[in-house]
Amino acid sequence: MDTTQSSGLDPEIAARLRRSGDGLIPVIVQDGDTEAVLMLAWVDDEALHRTLTTGHATYWSRSRQEYWVKGETSGHRQYVRQVALDCDGDALLYRVRQVGPACHTGTTTCFDDRDLPLTRAEDEL
Repeated sequence: MDTTQSSGLDPEIAARLRRSGDGLIPVIVQDGDTEAVLMLAWVDDEALHRTLTTGHATYWSRSRQEYWVKGETSGHRQYVRQVALDCDGDALLYRVRQVGPACHTGTTTCFDDRDLPLTRAEDEL
């Protein structure tokens, strides 16, 4: 999927992005108030353009192969306050105002109660 030519994304922003082989960039979504990491999602150039111009978090669904606006059906919206590009240009950080749970399972974040056990030497703590 290559939407770099057909999107409305500013060419200067598009030039800074390093996309995966399928044209996507991972987005880490963080609550702007609590700083909790809410979820990980994916965007292409068009989804990023839509997010930047509307302020509503818009993503590319890899499973459904379509765009989706967070909360469009659930009402659990994400209002984007800030978008940052990492130093390598291959990941984005959205700081959002989250309304309702972020996870489709109904939990506050997609990482609630999903810790994996760590095995390490005590002196490494």
